[in-house]
Amino acid sequence: MTPTVLLFSYGTLQNPKVQISSFGRELTGREDVLPGYVRRRVPILDPRAAAWIGQTHYANVEPSADPEDSVTGIVFEITEQELAAADQYEAGADYRRISVTLRSGDQAWVYVRS
Repeated sequence: MTPTVLLFSYGTLQNPKVQISSFGRELTGREDVLPGYVRRRVPILDPRAAAWIGQTHYANVEPSADPEDSVTGIVFEITEQELAAADQYEAGADYRRISVTLRSGDQAWVYVRS
């Protein structure tokens, strides 16, 4: 059995078109919450990327001073190889990957703005 990791998505990685392009399959996941963060929007500077995704802004999360703040998203169980593919996809948005504890208690990877 292939080892898996958890990836928390609050943005374009929930898009089936992005999943198929990045992972070769559509992912299934479950809702969870990232506590202590707030959601922001960042303009997509590459017009080709914006057209392909069908959005003008990337979703972004950043730590919040208010512990009551949280971001809802989807947790996907993916392989290490798929995580590397997600790293490549997110590199264009100037994100870095960090490990977080979700409201469910699960440890998951999430991308935040560098």
